[in-house]
Amino acid sequence: MPGKYKLKYFAFRGRGELARLTFAAAGEEYEDFRLPYLGEEWYKIKPSTPFGTFPVLEVDGREIAGSYPIAGYIAREHGLMGKTGWEYTQIDMLADHSRDIYDPLMLVFFCKDEVEKAAMLKRYNERTLPRLLEGFQNILCANKNGKAYLVGDAVSLADIAFIHVMDWVDQHVPEALDKYPHLKALRERVEALPNIAAWIEKRPKTDL
Repeated sequence: MPGKYKLKYFAFRGRGELARLTFAAAGEEYEDFRLPYLGEEWYKIKPSTPFGTFPVLEVDGREIAGSYPIAGYIAREHGLMGKTGWEYTQIDMLADHSRDIYDPLMLVFFCKDEVEKAAMLKRYNERTLPRLLEGFQNILCANKNGKAYLVGDAVSLADIAFIHVMDWVDQHVPEALDKYPHLKALRERVEALPNIAAWIEKRPKTDL
């Protein structure tokens, strides 16, 4: 197992938070390196990153770029990717589809036209989000009648990715899980796990 981790991201939750939550679930220590968003220090570091973007995870001098590749690596190293090849693939699938929950909201957030922003959020709330939440809940309910985790009998990257994106959804559609009681209960179970609860309690409070 690697000897030292350094996670580089900006000074808010954003796309770096999935890795932080995965580290928390794993009980793994790491250096949480944070920079002001698009500040002078970032522009000095940017050319040295693999793709000119954050987050970046440094592992014993080597680097991985991208939120989901980073979280996937941490999860694989710490037993958060299931027990079989099938479970691994299911977890990977769900983590990947959690991005479909998150990414449209990023477009809403950065949209400058208030009329278009309202229309985008309406489409998201009426079409995109219900389709995705229904899919997640169906998969959850197929596993131990929805009373365990998304995959298998232990928390995995799939569950961590889900609570991560729902944190962002809360800011735009706070009632999103009201029609999905099994997903709401899952979120509560995962966020109550000691390591994750401790991280949520102590992490810096930011708007994003």
